[in-house]
Amino acid sequence: MNNILVVNVNWLGDVIFSSPVFRALKEAYPQARIICLAVPRVKEILESIPFIDEIIIYDEKGKHASLTAKLGLIYSLRKKKFDIAFLLHRSLTRALFVFLAGIPRRVGYDTKGRGFFLTHKVKPLAGEAHRSDHYLHVIESYGISVRDRRTQLNVTSQSKEEVSGMLTAENVRPEDEIVVINPGGNWDLKRWPVENFAKLVDHLMNEGRWKVVIAGAPQDVPLFETIISHSKDKPINLTGKTTLKQLMALMQRARLVISADSGPLHLASSVGTDVIGIFGPTRPEITGPRGSGRGAILQHDVGCNRKACYHLKCPDNICMKSISVEDVLTKFNKIIE
Repeated sequence: MNNILVVNVNWLGDVIFSSPVFRALKEAYPQARIICLAVPRVKEILESIPFIDEIIIYDEKGKHASLTAKLGLIYSLRKKKFDIAFLLHRSLTRALFVFLAGIPRRVGYDTKGRGFFLTHKVKPLAGEAHRSDHYLHVIESYGISVRDRRTQLNVTSQSKEEVSGMLTAENVRPEDEIVVINPGGNWDLKRWPVENFAKLVDHLMNEGRWKVVIAGAPQDVPLFETIISHSKDKPINLTGKTTLKQLMALMQRARLVISADSGPLHLASSVGTDVIGIFGPTRPEITGPRGSGRGAILQHDVGCNRKACYHLKCPDNICMKSISVEDVLTKFNKIIE
């Protein structure tokens, strides 16, 4: 086995969950070159996953939108002379790509009518398996053993230096202990109430031991401003001020990260930092943290969240509101003991 193609998924958290796939492949085929095909928005994460030798970007809405560009991509894949392709993505189009690229062994889920394009058809896992296990199941079905199922991301020395400079500018000394709070989420129902975040910030800052940093994407800036408007104290604001790799370095610098079920929660866990995950409508059995950092999960059974809930027009978001500041602080104190 010389060249292996992994067709990856499209979203930040899911790509993080795919990271143990590459470790297992490299352990099974240490001499092989492992190449990953994925969309542009996850490139930075892929660059941080160990054991990926090359990344091929499929820009389906940009550079590769036209039929001619897609054919050009297929031709470039054919020239690589891959021995095998593992399709973590369930897209019919991607299955067609690897088929037309002439890859002799094609392993993936037999869904969406794409079985014709696969040489090894994988049956989906029964029940509510963790997202990471769905990806690992693809390679396990081919006979590859998985020794370590933890997610892992590498932090660059450059990113560490850049974050150190940011924190120094905020009067954070190397010996100071940091708590990072990520209040954002990719949909509103996964967000803990801003009033609770404000109370949590005040409590941690009043202890005098912690430097509290609020982080997030540029679109989370209004959320940060709302939290500040409810807070007595002002935490350090790095919302929208870091790249993805710098955010990883910040998470690794932290003593603990507090976040809802979102990409930054999994970033933190995957760089080895302890986390508190605040879960409401989603299920930790499916999307809980899988990294080497210790993970404390907070979720209350309110009836409607016994299975993952995607009722985006929920009128009261009771599953997140039911988790109190005291609940979070209890978990926090147990972890730092």
